Amino acid sequence: MSHRISSRTALAAALISLGFAVSAVAQTSGGTGSTGSSATSSSKGMTQGAGGTTGSRSGPTGASATGSSSGSMGTSGSMAGSASASASPSLASADKSFILKAAEGGMAEVELGRLAAQKGSSEQVKQFGQRMVDDHSKANDQLKQIASSKGVSLPSDLAAKDKRERDRLSKLSGAQFDKAYMDHMVADHKKDVNDFKSEASKAKDPDVKSFASSTLPTLQEHLQLAQSTDQAVKHPSTASSASPSSASSSSGPGATASSSNSGSSSSSGSMSGNMGASNSSKAGNKGSY
Repeated sequence: MSHRISSRTALAAALISLGFAVSAVAQTSGGTGSTGSSATSSSKGMTQGAGGTTGSRSGPTGASATGSSSGSMGTSGSMAGSASASASPSLASADKSFILKAAEGGMAEVELGRLAAQKGSSEQVKQFGQRMVDDHSKANDQLKQIASSKGVSLPSDLAAKDKRERDRLSKLSGAQFDKAYMDHMVADHKKDVNDFKSEASKAKDPDVKSFASSTLPTLQEHLQLAQSTDQAVKHPSTASSASPSSASSSSGPGATASSSNSGSSSSSGSMSGNMGASNSSKAGNKGSY
């Protein structure tokens, strides 16, 4: 009987020990699983967190880099645009040829005008020569500015044909000089008017076209003035060439006629002076060449 009780007690103790062992194993497994899960979650969280941090860092950096790059490209594009805008377009060969010829002609007009102002025997010729110096000097300055903006180098000396003409006129004097100079001015300005009229309608470059158009009216005025002065030096007034005998043949009427003629000449001189002043004023308003 006592032996059975002992066996049962031992069995019970064994079962209790087994139960504790199973419980311990279960607790160990649960702890491990929890720890693993926690570790895994923590690891994932840290990874995600790190990834999020990295992403957040790379995001602004990428945006900043892209924005900066785009800004740099925009600046470069702007600079390129400005450079392109400031660069002058290529000039048509016909426009360039016109600029060069106009510059040569302008220098010749100034040089010969100075010569006329010095050597002219007629006051009208002297005044015309000075007018050429003043008007063409201004136009030459305008043309220099246009040529510079287009990258065109202008001649700095007279053309060979203009030098020959200057030398030819330099050897003349008095009425002979006046006639030769005015003949040349009439022919030269006829050619100038035709050239400027053609360029004003056919020029490709707007600046060259504007220069030709604004200068043309002044050249036409120069031509009219040259023609009238040319006629004046070739056909001087006959009043001053009246013979002394005819003037004294009849003291009363002769004196009256002489006074009348003198008054007429004075009036004509005054009108001529007024016309010259008016022409000068008009030329100043229209632009000069």
